Amino acid sequence: MADASNIREHMEVIGADGVHVGTVDRVEDGRIKLTKDDSGQGRHRGHHHFIPLSLVADVEGEKVRLSANGDVAVTFEEEEGGSPA
Repeated sequence: MADASNIREHMEVIGADGVHVGTVDRVEDGRIKLTKDDSGQGRHRGHHHFIPLSLVADVEGEKVRLSANGDVAVTFEEEEGGSPA
């Protein structure tokens, strides 16, 4: 896991495959909180989602790279309140 202190607001979160997963709102409670505007589709749209810091492989420039591919990483997302997305 990469150093979470290097993760900043508005950084892009990408999967190991380079696919866009979301945009960082902030880090809280051991998770990356994604912005509402860039966080899910359909019924998940407009809600904050969270990605566990344990999925962070590296912080490269303005990007947070996850250890899972984008399509898999979104299955680890949790909605605000802790329920899986």
